[in-house]
Amino acid sequence: MGLHNLSPAPGSHRSRRRLGRGPGSGLGKTSGKGHKGSMARSGHGGPGGGKPHFEGGQMPITRRIPKRGFTNPFREEAQVVRLNDLVKVQGDEVSVESLLAAGLIRVGQGAPKLLANGEVSRALTVKGGVRVSAGAKAKIEAAGGRIDA
Repeated sequence: MGLHNLSPAPGSHRSRRRLGRGPGSGLGKTSGKGHKGSMARSGHGGPGGGKPHFEGGQMPITRRIPKRGFTNPFREEAQVVRLNDLVKVQGDEVSVESLLAAGLIRVGQGAPKLLANGEVSRALTVKGGVRVSAGAKAKIEAAGGRIDA
């Protein structure tokens, strides 16, 4: 048995429809699309298909509802670092470089911010470039650490 002997199972393969090949084929002239109408057009396939947001001529919902609000294009999203994650940081200095080395933050994804989830077991020094929440600041200072802005 070789690749040249292989063939599809009987009845599993249908030959493709050859549209627009004369009246004898049954799919000539309009090629099975009837006369005019949205189903005869290319691209836009009638109800439920085709043009996104098209609602049969009625005013689309994206145009009916009022537009409100504002998205600030300059918003800076912080990268969240929890206090219980700081066990991965080598040494007692928490900086952008040490957080990168520990794999807790990524480059170019925003400034890191320490949140007060978990406890601090050792005295840590938080260097500049790392934001600290009020709760995290209290826990770090209670553990004997300090924040250098």
